[in-house]
Amino acid sequence: MNRREFLITTSAAALAPGIALASTSVELVAQPVSAQILPDGEPATPMLGFNGSTPGPVLRIRQGDIFDVRFLNQIDEGSAVHWHGLRIANAMDGVPGMTQEVVEANAEFYYRFHAPDAGTFWYHSHNRSWEQVAKGLYGPLIVDEATPPDVDHDLIVMIDDWRMTDHGTLAEGFENMHDQAHQGRLGNFARALVEPNVPVRLGDRVRLRLINVATDRVFPVDLEGADGKIVALDGMPVTDPLVPSGLILAPAQRADIIADVTSSDQVSVVFPTRDGPYLLGEIPVAGENTERRPSEISTLPPNKTARPDLNDPINLTLTMEGGAMSARMMQGMIGGDIWAFNDQSGLTNTPFHSFRRGQTARIQLVNDTRFPHGIHLHGHHFYEVENDGHLGALRDTTLVDAGETRDIICVFDNPGKWLLHCHMLGHQAAGMKTWVAVT
Repeated sequence: MNRREFLITTSAAALAPGIALASTSVELVAQPVSAQILPDGEPATPMLGFNGSTPGPVLRIRQGDIFDVRFLNQIDEGSAVHWHGLRIANAMDGVPGMTQEVVEANAEFYYRFHAPDAGTFWYHSHNRSWEQVAKGLYGPLIVDEATPPDVDHDLIVMIDDWRMTDHGTLAEGFENMHDQAHQGRLGNFARALVEPNVPVRLGDRVRLRLINVATDRVFPVDLEGADGKIVALDGMPVTDPLVPSGLILAPAQRADIIADVTSSDQVSVVFPTRDGPYLLGEIPVAGENTERRPSEISTLPPNKTARPDLNDPINLTLTMEGGAMSARMMQGMIGGDIWAFNDQSGLTNTPFHSFRRGQTARIQLVNDTRFPHGIHLHGHHFYEVENDGHLGALRDTTLVDAGETRDIICVFDNPGKWLLHCHMLGHQAAGMKTWVAVT
């Protein structure tokens, strides 16, 4: 991929207005929408969305409050809503065939669950997600801390790409085997969608909640015009704020950055490519904040999580197999799946492993393929193990590069049947998924 393959845009689109739930009920309606994905003056794009827009509305409550959502499906096929990254009751996880029945066209489903963790999350379709998410069935979900950090603006930045035709419509071929066997469905147009789309001031302190909502693209991200630290990854605060240089977001991953605006012109979200920087979006800067004084960026309050038993973990291996230039590719060409975990494609009646509630597992993730994979576990967060053996960040999705091996450590303390899959959704569609049981 290089810069010439993209259509160029120099502005960020705004997200739909937020819905502050605050323990009240809300309707979330999946329906066909028309969206101005391309720059103004170009044709609008027929897509899918929630409540008349894509992305859908910002769902926002305070930590510990209750989500009470009536989901209505007004598209012409079954759907469901997954609340990505939230450690909630299994029956509310939104996975058809595992935690609920598919919500058919013109039917409804009630989701009700509390938000145990403060952080940046998102919601999206989990039925034919490789197509429905690509068509726009997703939105941001924010759980505020009881005492939020001292910032002048709290901004959501959703990063996506789309495969567009010359007529401004989404290209067909959502189950293209060539895409699925390689890096997935990569778009020819990308941008950052910012909420709220209002100017900030030079000297303001901002919280940027970056979410990669692309179905398959891994986004390296640079931030220009602001200087700060990463304070949370995948909704979980980091122990020590991190310098954001070299930030890479796999599909579904998030990063919270608290930063001070240093430019009098704009704050830019940039996608570095081998042919130079590609501007995903910008936040305009107007005026100057003369009251705020420089200060250290503090850590966010931690969410309550169980500490792993490092003395007696269950040791497991999950090997990623298949894809282009593999022996399994031939199975895909004659009607089978292209990807597998441990030589098993798709879901079976037997889980990858059954855990007693509270057990700790150390899982070695082995990427024996030629492509990266973003491995996502539902209903839990896990520690990435650093090269020196220490516990790293708590995440719900980890990026494992081609040929790489990475260990994760997880306390399986949320009862139910939980999906474990590649969040390159084209890879998931072609077999890279399994599940775990917690009893």
